Amino acid sequence: MTDNLTALDSWVGELLAKLTPAQRRGVLRAIVRDLRRSQAARIAKQTNPDGTPFEPRKRASGKRPPARASAGRIRRQAMFMKLRTTRFMTIAATADGGTVGFAGRVAQIAAVHQHGERAPVAPGGPEYRYPRRVLLGFTEPERGMIRDHYLKHLSSR
Repeated sequence: MTDNLTALDSWVGELLAKLTPAQRRGVLRAIVRDLRRSQAARIAKQTNPDGTPFEPRKRASGKRPPARASAGRIRRQAMFMKLRTTRFMTIAATADGGTVGFAGRVAQIAAVHQHGERAPVAPGGPEYRYPRRVLLGFTEPERGMIRDHYLKHLSSR
């Protein structure tokens, strides 16, 4: 992710220097709002920033077949349904920069999936190495959107 930012950083740094702090904050607020929207849509599609699909949930092994048809319904649904809502996916914009991230306990869960770390399945339960599912990262269209926001703002001045 830092490689993606380095390319943007050099180009955008010169443009940002020309803006007042209030203008930078306004532009960055619009950018992070659109980034959150596109990140949430990508998470809903269950894809990584490079376009590859998320690795699916591991099947439960050693379990008896469900007695009811609705058993296992949650595991068949898309992952991270609540994680992508505005309640948990937070944004912040200052004159110095903008962030899209997760808040509270959800940030720990997201970090485990983002980096493919080991974590307990349940409190006090067995540990499992979760597959790497990149929740936050830049796609090519998002880089273009950031560039367009800056160009639009500079051309309207």
